[in-house]
Amino acid sequence: MKKIATLLATVLALGLVGCNTVKGFGQDVQKAGEKLEGAAKK
Repeated sequence: MKKIATLLATVLALGLVGCNTVKGFGQDVQKAGEKLEGAAKK
């Protein structure tokens, strides 16, 4: 559980730094959610 929380925090931090628009932020959050969902299924 700690690994997932750390991964989520890292992805969100990088997403906030890397996106320039609200639309870009939404896309980054969506991708992060998809990766977490995939990790949870494993």
